[in-house]
Amino acid sequence: MRSEPHRSTMTHPEFQITGRCYCGAVSLRSEHPPRTVAYCHCSDCKRWTGAPVAAFAAFLADDLHFCPDQGAGRSHAAGVTRWNCKSCGSPLQAAFDYLPDQVYVPLGLIDQADDLPPQLHCHSNSCYSWLSISDEADRAAKSGRSQLNEATGS
Repeated sequence: MRSEPHRSTMTHPEFQITGRCYCGAVSLRSEHPPRTVAYCHCSDCKRWTGAPVAAFAAFLADDLHFCPDQGAGRSHAAGVTRWNCKSCGSPLQAAFDYLPDQVYVPLGLIDQADDLPPQLHCHSNSCYSWLSISDEADRAAKSGRSQLNEATGS
């Protein structure tokens, strides 16, 4: 986890995050690096992504831009809003009430994902017994909200 937020008042023209959904109807970009990158082992994220573990890059909401704008998301779980591509259904972003001003983008959408190793496992006590990820990332038994908020300066 980053101990100091990386936010500056200037954009970083030499640094750009780009990505897109499966069909290419929605693209994303940011001139700021993610504030942190994390795995999530909770059942809600597993269902949304269809994967045994989800991996997300966290951005400040104002630092991330989708084209076209995705408007209001949907909520199927209290305190969680998610956006999916209207054409292909790809998960695009999620926002959580307990992580204010932050959005979480599935790592698989991001073109630079290979350079963004996760720094935290959230809900690590919900990891499938057969899944083994050998890394040095911190593990939070529950949501990891304090570490995630600290990493983004919230």
